[in-house]
Amino acid sequence: MNIKLAKPFLYETDYYLWLQTTLKQIQEKDINNLDWQHLIEEIETLGNEQKHKVASYLKQLLKHLLMYSYWESEKAYCANGWKEEIFNFRDELNLLLESKTLYNYAQTCFDSAYEKAKKLFLLKTGLPKNTIPEQCPFTFEQTLDIDYLPE
Repeated sequence: MNIKLAKPFLYETDYYLWLQTTLKQIQEKDINNLDWQHLIEEIETLGNEQKHKVASYLKQLLKHLLMYSYWESEKAYCANGWKEEIFNFRDELNLLLESKTLYNYAQTCFDSAYEKAKKLFLLKTGLPKNTIPEQCPFTFEQTLDIDYLPE
């Protein structure tokens, strides 16, 4: 692959080709021709996306734990679906949390994720605010435990 286009132009016009070109340059240790500006931006974006996934999965997991625990009128009808969602969110989250850095990040955003999960729970259910606790009723460890279901 011998590309004569200016690197920023390639990034802006054919992202996939830019990725392939950059990969080849890295494999060949051709550091002089790398599009450093965009490569740095892309790596930073990848890291931010991982953090966003952790926060999003954690929020959704907590919301479903709340629905399973506190939405009594729907529990018999929806409990199996919520169990499946709880399992799926845990599974995805635990894959990401194999990274110690992302695990630590999840711990730091746990309370914030619970606040957002509470709001989503209340919006979805229409139940009064006092239906659920102000503080998260599940520990961080329980939240991640693949076998834990609140009873």
